[in-house]
Amino acid sequence: MSTIRDVAELAQVSIATVSRVLNQDPTYTITEETRSRVIAAAGQLQYTLVPRPKKKSASPDRKSSLRIGCILRITKRGYNDPYYMSVLSGIESYLRECKITLSFIQSAPLLNDPYYLETLFSDPVVGLILMDPLEDSIYHSVRKQVPHIVGIDTLRDDIDDVGYDHLWNGYLATQHLIEKGHRNIGFIGGSGDGDILAHSKRYQGYLLAMQSSKLAIREDWVLDCNWNEDECIAKTNAFCKNSDLPTAIFAASDLLAMAAMKSFYLNKISVPKQIAVIGMSDIEMSQYTNPPLTTFHVPKNEIGQAAARLLLSRIEGYQSLPQKITLPTRFIERNST
Repeated sequence: MSTIRDVAELAQVSIATVSRVLNQDPTYTITEETRSRVIAAAGQLQYTLVPRPKKKSASPDRKSSLRIGCILRITKRGYNDPYYMSVLSGIESYLRECKITLSFIQSAPLLNDPYYLETLFSDPVVGLILMDPLEDSIYHSVRKQVPHIVGIDTLRDDIDDVGYDHLWNGYLATQHLIEKGHRNIGFIGGSGDGDILAHSKRYQGYLLAMQSSKLAIREDWVLDCNWNEDECIAKTNAFCKNSDLPTAIFAASDLLAMAAMKSFYLNKISVPKQIAVIGMSDIEMSQYTNPPLTTFHVPKNEIGQAAARLLLSRIEGYQSLPQKITLPTRFIERNST
C-alpha cells in the first residue's frame, strides 16, 4: 500500500506539500505545475489522503458531484513531463473555476491491466479527458462506458479533439531552417510505442518542407529516439562521430532538442555555429538552455482549458458532430538557430 512519503518522492516535493495539496488548503501558495504533479503522483500510486466526505446536503450541486477523469500520456519522464503537466494544469484550472475536481488521473499503461480497467470504471464516469489515443481494444472498451470523451491530440475521429497542427508546425520549423540558408537538415523525433516514425505528423511536416525546397533527405540524418532523452543523447553521440554532419536539426520536442544540444556540447560541436537546432513546444526550461532554444510556443495550458470547457458543454447537453479544435502556435526565435 502506498504512503504519503511514496507520493512525495514520486512528485519530488515534501510530505507537507503533498498533504496540503491533497487537502486543498486554500492558504497554500503553489505553482499549478507542482499541484498537478502531486495530484498525478497520488493517482499513479492510487493514494488517497482523506476519504471523500459524505454528502450532507439533500440537493448537492450537480456539477461538483460529476465524476470526471483524465488519462495521461506517459513518456520517459512519467508524471514529470513538463508538456503534459502544463496541459493537465490547464484542465484543472478550468474545472476548478467551475467548482469541479478531477475524480481520478491515471496513466494510459495502467489500462492495459483488464482488472484495473474494470475497477477504474466500476463507478459511473460521466466524462473523460484523454491525452493518449490508447490501443483500439482498450479505447473501444472505455468508449462504451463513458458517455462523453474529449481527446487531446488523439486523432480519434469519433470524439472531440483539441490540440495544434503537428504537421504544419513541423513544416514551419523546417522552413525556418531553410530560410536561414541551411540545405543539409536532419530530424530528431519519436515514433512512440508500437508505431513507426513515418506516422509522426511532425516528421511528415519535415519531409514536406524538404521536398518542397527540393532538398535531399538523408536517412542517416534522421534519428528516431522514441521520445526518450537518454536514447536521444546516445544516438546523437553516435551521430556526432560522422564526419559528414548536417548544418541544422529540427527536433520534434524541446526535450529532445535539449538532449541533442547536450550531446553536441559534450562532442565539442558548437550550437548554432556548427549546427543549428530548433525545437517544438516552448516548455519553460527551453529559454534557459545554452544557447536559449528557438522553438514554437504551443499553448499547452489553453489546450487543457479548451478540452475541459468542451467536455463540460457536452455533459450539459451540447450536441454536434465531433469537433476538432486546433489552437495556434507562436514562433519563438532565440539563439540556437
